[in-house]
Amino acid sequence: MPSWCQGSGQYDCIFMSTDDMKEGMLSMDVAQVLCLFSFVHTNGQTFPCTLIHWFDQITDKPDKLTGMWMVTLSFVEDSSHLTVIHIDSIIHSMHLLPIFWDKYPLYVNCHNLLDIFHGFYVNHFADHHMFKLAS
Repeated sequence: MPSWCQGSGQYDCIFMSTDDMKEGMLSMDVAQVLCLFSFVHTNGQTFPCTLIHWFDQITDKPDKLTGMWMVTLSFVEDSSHLTVIHIDSIIHSMHLLPIFWDKYPLYVNCHNLLDIFHGFYVNHFADHHMFKLAS
């Protein structure tokens, strides 16, 4: 399938609403968008959806030094780390910063960053909305 504007894939990360009873980062989960699509139900209603790859929180509190939450890509044996969701569940796009544990590999670029690093900071300094959402 041809990509949009003949460019490389855009596997952006997002905040998803998962618990309306909580506030801030505790009310959301982090995911990576893998594919956007829609389907038409037998009643004629169209559902815009996305296939996502979940992130897991590394701890249940923000990092003491940076004040940022830390996440890692979810990998479980039963494939429940991949899910199809309605796009109305998406709250906001987000920016992740790699947690540098060792030396920085020279072959890292924007296309393979999420595959190379194992932990990421949720960058709440990206913009005003992120600061309010992820604090």
